[in-house]
Amino acid sequence: MVQIFKTNVKKRKQAQLIVLLLQRQFPSLAVNFDLEDCDRILRVQGDDICCQSIISEMQLFGYACEHYPG
Repeated sequence: MVQIFKTNVKKRKQAQLIVLLLQRQFPSLAVNFDLEDCDRILRVQGDDICCQSIISEMQLFGYACEHYPG
C-alpha cells in the first residue's frame, strides 16, 4: 500500500533528513519525496501505515503535512 502526503518541504537536504528520521521511527516503511511536484509529495509505502502518525511526526519536525485520500 502507498500513501501520499502533501508537504511544505522545499529543500533536498530537508527531505533527506526527514526520510532518515521517518525510517528510524517506522523501519518497516519505505519513504521518499518528490520535491519536483508542486505539492512536494511525501510517498510512504508499507503494509501498516498509520497516516495520522506520519502527519504527527512531520508536524513535530516543524513541517506541514496533509494526507491525500484515495
